[in-house]
Amino acid sequence: MLVDYHVHTEFSDDSIYNMEDVVKDAIKIGINEICFTDHVDYGIKYDWDCGHNIPYRNGEPFANVNYTKYISKITQMQQKYHTQIAIKIGLEFGVQMHTIPQYQKLFQNYNFDFIILSIHQVEDKEFWTQDFQKGKTQKQYNERYYEEMFNVVKNYKNYSVLGHMDLITRYDEAGIYPFEKIKPIIEEILKIVIADGKGIELNTSYHRYHLKDTTPCIEILKLYRELGGNIITLGSDSHKPEHLGAYMQEAKTILKALGFKHFCTYQAMQPIYHNL
Repeated sequence: MLVDYHVHTEFSDDSIYNMEDVVKDAIKIGINEICFTDHVDYGIKYDWDCGHNIPYRNGEPFANVNYTKYISKITQMQQKYHTQIAIKIGLEFGVQMHTIPQYQKLFQNYNFDFIILSIHQVEDKEFWTQDFQKGKTQKQYNERYYEEMFNVVKNYKNYSVLGHMDLITRYDEAGIYPFEKIKPIIEEILKIVIADGKGIELNTSYHRYHLKDTTPCIEILKLYRELGGNIITLGSDSHKPEHLGAYMQEAKTILKALGFKHFCTYQAMQPIYHNL
């Protein structure tokens, strides 16, 4: 079974990949199931009905998903292509501690199959621009990133998996921060995730970012397995046609080598297990 559970479309501020084109491309390359997971990042982006003028960045609206149009479009795709591919409704929540109430409200307003919880910003500062890292040592920004993640998973529960858990690595210009130094807090995060019946994802975007390790790294995947974690999803984090479904078979091979037996898809926020 070939799946992709981290897929972005024109409803995300950083993609212009038409949703129906995604579905057609997925069918063409033999994907059996996809979940759309477009971006919501409260704290730095507005909702379309917020009453503010939506700013533009790189020619695209710097806004959260237009939820009504998004759900309607996915529903149309489900009806049109139901005999060819399974399509699930999801979002990627870029949660911060101070934005939790907004995500709680949003989650209650719609019926989702799957939610990725990601730490995309801390203190409304982004990683890819180096705004978050500026003025901090490598130790300080790595520890602060995982501290925020720890506090979020302690306090926010309406999600399915933690997305690209060591995202900070992608934007760490100082190189790889030693895993042993952050292992204690990562272990505490994973213990909460497992106790809550949540999971993590293996995100295959590490190839296109030319990272030296997987996302999350092999050490995190090993630790998750050792702690008893068994809910894991596979996602390309696609934003363009060439990303869609990329390296999914490789991801399965990696998980099997680490001792995992299953990967998961979701229906109405409940995991469904499939043999690797």
